[in-house]
Amino acid sequence: MRWSVAALAVISLSLTLSPVSAQRAGQLIAADPVVDTPGGMQAWKVRYWTTDGSGRAREVTGMIIAPREAIPPQPRPVLAWAHGTWGVVSRCAPSLSPNFWTVTSALDAVKRGYVVVAPDYAGLGSDGVHPFLVGDDTARAMLDGVRAAREIAGAAAGNRFVVWGESQGGHAALWTAQLRNYATDLRLLGAAAAAPPTDLLQNLKLNTNKQVRTFFMAYIGYSWSKHYDVPLTAFGGPQTQGIMTRLAQNNCIELNSKPRLGTILGVVTLQSRFKNLDLARVQPWAGLARRNSPATKGIGVPLLIGQNAKDDLVAPSVTRAHARALCGNHERVRWIDIAGGGHATSAKDSAALTLDWIDNRFAGRPARSDCGKF
Repeated sequence: MRWSVAALAVISLSLTLSPVSAQRAGQLIAADPVVDTPGGMQAWKVRYWTTDGSGRAREVTGMIIAPREAIPPQPRPVLAWAHGTWGVVSRCAPSLSPNFWTVTSALDAVKRGYVVVAPDYAGLGSDGVHPFLVGDDTARAMLDGVRAAREIAGAAAGNRFVVWGESQGGHAALWTAQLRNYATDLRLLGAAAAAPPTDLLQNLKLNTNKQVRTFFMAYIGYSWSKHYDVPLTAFGGPQTQGIMTRLAQNNCIELNSKPRLGTILGVVTLQSRFKNLDLARVQPWAGLARRNSPATKGIGVPLLIGQNAKDDLVAPSVTRAHARALCGNHERVRWIDIAGGGHATSAKDSAALTLDWIDNRFAGRPARSDCGKF
C-alpha cells in the first residue's frame, strides 16, 4: 500500500456544539484528519449524531474519504459504503481497524472522484448496543453519515448519493433505499447490495455453513436481546445464554485469523444445542426477524443486487427470490451473478460492474432492469 502525507499542515476539525443543536440528526460532532492514507486520498475520522428507530439520539463514528486534490467547482458525488459484519461490540468498528484500508471495496470509487462515506453503525466505535441487522436504525445511521460529510469543507460532498453495501451492509443498503425519505434533503440515486441478507428467517434456515450460522445466531441473540429488551430464554438456559454472550462480546471478525480454542468450543456447543431451534416458530424473535427483513415494494430507486451461487453464508436462493419479488412489484433491478470464491469477497468480486453502474446513476443514464432474466 502506498502512503502519503499532506503537503500542508492539517488542522483538526473539532466542533463544539450549542446545547440546542448538540443532538440534531446528521450533525457533525467532530472530524479529525487522518494523516496516513493511501495515495491520492484524504480522510477524516468522524463522529456525528443520528437517531434510532424510536427517535432517540445516538452517536455514530465512521470515516469520510475524498480525493486529495483541489476542491472542484461542483460538489463531489457521494458513495455511502455499508460495511459487512465486523462484530457487535464497540471495539469491532471498521474505523478502528488497520484493515479498513485493505478491505473497504468502495475506496476504488475515490479514484473516480467520489467522496466515500463509511459509517461504523451505532454501537461500533461508540457507546451503546449495536443493532445488528436492525434495518431502521442502520439506515438512519447511513443517511445521517451522508449529511455529516457535507459539513466537512475539504470533502466537498454533494447531496446526491448512491449507497453500496456487502453482506450485512447489503441489508443496510436496501434499508437505506427503503427509508430514504428520512432525509429529504438528500437525493438517493440508487442502491447496490452484494450478497445481502433479505428474508432473515429463511437465511438462517438455509445457511449451509452451520458453524457460521451458529455464530450469527449468537450475534443476533445478544444484540436483539439488548436492543429490544427481550430475554434469551428461547435459545436455552443460563449456560447457553452465557456462551452466546461471551461469543458476541469477545469476537470481532478478523480476516485471515484463526479462531481461539474457546470460540471453537463455544460454537460447537451451541451448534448442538441449536440443532432443533427454529426462530420462525418462536416469538418475539420471528416477528423481529420479519420486521427487519427488507421490503420488496415501495423502494422507488434503481437497485443492483449481486449474489455468488457458491455463497454458503447468505443463501443464493433467498437473494434471488427477494430480487424477483422486487421485480414483481415493478422495481428496477439489475442482477449480477458474482463469480469468485464465495461470500467473503462478494463486493470485491463485483466492484468493477457495480462502480460502472453507480457512474451511470450519476450520469443520468436509464437504469437497466434484468427483471424476467434471472
